[in-house]
Amino acid sequence: MFDKFKQAQKLMQLRAQAKKLQDELSQITHSEEDGEYRVTVDGTQSIVSVTKDGEEQEKLVKLLNKTMKEIQKKSAKKMMETGGGLSGLLGGLG
Repeated sequence: MFDKFKQAQKLMQLRAQAKKLQDELSQITHSEEDGEYRVTVDGTQSIVSVTKDGEEQEKLVKLLNKTMKEIQKKSAKKMMETGGGLSGLLGGLG
């Protein structure tokens, strides 16, 4: 039982570290321009903004981020099916 408690405690620590890293990554941004378009992405690979001729394209940002989340879910599922994923990276905490 004590072993399960230690595993749960370790998992909570890992989650806290992941959250802290994600917060730090979200503060990093990069923008690129091509003609009338400007795209800004943060370190979590989320699209922060898309502008065309200086006009914010909020619907496009939402659509692109939704699409990225869905492909990340599908990719994670595929990795889990092939024996990858976090359990492979963490050495199977269980």
